[in-house]
Amino acid sequence: MTQRYKIAVAGCGGMANTWVKYALGRTDAEIVALVDIKQEFAQAMADRHGISCGTYTDIKQAIEETGANLVFDITIPASHFTISTTAMSLGCDVFAEKPLAETLAECQEIIRVSDRTGRTHTVMQNRRYDTRIRALRELIASGLIGQPGYAGADFFLGPHFGGFRDAMDSPLLLDMAIHTFDQARLILGADPVSVYCQEFNPVGSWYAGQAAAICIFEMSDGSVFCYRGSWCAEGAPTSWEASWRITGEKGTAIWDGIGNPYAESVAPDNQEDSFTREYVRQEADVQEQAQPFHESCLDEMFAALKEGRRAETDCRDNIHSMAMVLGAIESSRTGRKIKIAELSE
Repeated sequence: MTQRYKIAVAGCGGMANTWVKYALGRTDAEIVALVDIKQEFAQAMADRHGISCGTYTDIKQAIEETGANLVFDITIPASHFTISTTAMSLGCDVFAEKPLAETLAECQEIIRVSDRTGRTHTVMQNRRYDTRIRALRELIASGLIGQPGYAGADFFLGPHFGGFRDAMDSPLLLDMAIHTFDQARLILGADPVSVYCQEFNPVGSWYAGQAAAICIFEMSDGSVFCYRGSWCAEGAPTSWEASWRITGEKGTAIWDGIGNPYAESVAPDNQEDSFTREYVRQEADVQEQAQPFHESCLDEMFAALKEGRRAETDCRDNIHSMAMVLGAIESSRTGRKIKIAELSE
């Protein structure tokens, strides 16, 4: 018998539209509740998409009255812990927007609740489903450049959001850098060990907090990952996917975040005593982007649930990406190198 997913959507802001449209396109799912602290927002979402279901201001009531078995948590980060743990304790699986939670202690508790209840919790890390970043990963995994020793990502943009981001203490690290950090873990197949970070707010910044950062991570495979970023960089912008360079024993892989990745490796017929080597270029095999990033991640979430396995962005994996964010902020705050394990002590 086909599993029927009865979905309670928590959080009815702008991002929720993408999730709702996706759910409405599935034949094995129905939205049974829309939840928001402002019930009129939930009702507006129902009206916008022609959904006939109850609207609520309390997730517990919504689950109990509708029999929901899956919660989409699209609330603000400060609400993720409460929504997720409540939903799992009431027997629901959870698909949540990033971040996993606001503190490492809350992230760890979400994992414990998932273990205790047997319910799954999976985080939306949509940008790892860009087929180009996955092609870059495969290029590295093929061994063409050898064992990676260094990965660098440059992220320089000047978005004028207005609203809450302009007032955040760490707008770049807290709101955006997790995507690049998560991609670094994906392409290296490694987790963070330590970090040194300096945040700063460049001249001309329109943010109240630290809108730029330089981070140096030691990774579990022995490589170093360096992130350089700014959200108040006017002119010559990078892609939102950053600009990447990964150097290994035998070559270098490059992705500008716009075109397709490629690698240059030492040509096999080089003389051992030559001062500089000749290189062979290989283009990455990039698959067609059949679905947008969000929808691709949701496809994986549902497939994992159906198959009874952990999704690629299960909370137990995603906590490592979150630790990179929290570790970088702690390093910037204290002015010292942070061992990632120290965050949970």
